[in-house]
Amino acid sequence: MILTVTPNAALDITYEIDRLVPGASHRVRRLRARAGGKGVNVTSVLMSMGYETLATGFAGGPPGQTILADLTDRGVPHLFTDVLGSSRRNIKVHDGSGEVTRFNEPGPPVPWSSWEQLRASLEPLVAGPATALVSSGKLPAASPPDAVVGILELAQAHGVPSVVDAAGPVLLGALSAAPDLVKPNRAELAEVCPGLGVVAAARELQRRGAKDVAVSLGRDGVVLVPIDGPVLRAFLPVRVEGDPTGSGDALVAALSTGVGRDPWEELLRRAVSWSGAAVRQPVAGLVNPNDVAELEPLVVVEPLRGELDAA
Repeated sequence: MILTVTPNAALDITYEIDRLVPGASHRVRRLRARAGGKGVNVTSVLMSMGYETLATGFAGGPPGQTILADLTDRGVPHLFTDVLGSSRRNIKVHDGSGEVTRFNEPGPPVPWSSWEQLRASLEPLVAGPATALVSSGKLPAASPPDAVVGILELAQAHGVPSVVDAAGPVLLGALSAAPDLVKPNRAELAEVCPGLGVVAAARELQRRGAKDVAVSLGRDGVVLVPIDGPVLRAFLPVRVEGDPTGSGDALVAALSTGVGRDPWEELLRRAVSWSGAAVRQPVAGLVNPNDVAELEPLVVVEPLRGELDAA
């Protein structure tokens, strides 16, 4: 079982309109409301690809209840810790031109006692059926940057590989727990290691505690900087059309299926094909196995020669 932790889960609301005009009233042609947040999306992708998984994190208030109801309706296994504040809503507006406008609310404050409660709920799972633990996304308000460290150390104590997909102080705070794999994107890597190339910046994260580092490069694929072995780049030589929102979560989902176990070439092919398949979906957290089967044989995995700019 792959456990995912979403500290700042969200209710993702998508409006489709003809044209966005500031100051005007708009008729919504289509509305979608769906449980989201990076770890929730990871679990959703894993489920669609047939892997046993469980989504955990925090949920509160009416939006939190809607998040849990949506997960239940979709059959997504979940075990969330209740908090007093209201979970955030992320509102995305699609207009007919293809432009996307986003409004992201802040999450609720989460006291340390709630973090302890979450950790306690995870302990028997980490000690039992868990094969990997994924911590994804931002932290709720008032949480210290190293709030996930206790959860990552729990995984480490039971020999469960951990994957961290985070940015800024949250990423840096997690490094003290020596996560098995961290997955920043190019901009996130440049933010925490300014002025360094991609490989040099990944090595700096390793110096601070990370083990393997996978850097997502958007349409250019992913660069893997392992703690041992050659640096690899994996990419699709064909352009995949669609919305890239959620492609990084699909990549993390695939990496979590074999971190610390499967050969890197095999795992990178899986990750890039899942990421590409996610681009074809209208919402984050979905991949079609048929798309994966089409894209995976096309993935190129090769040694990286030279350095890439950080941003």
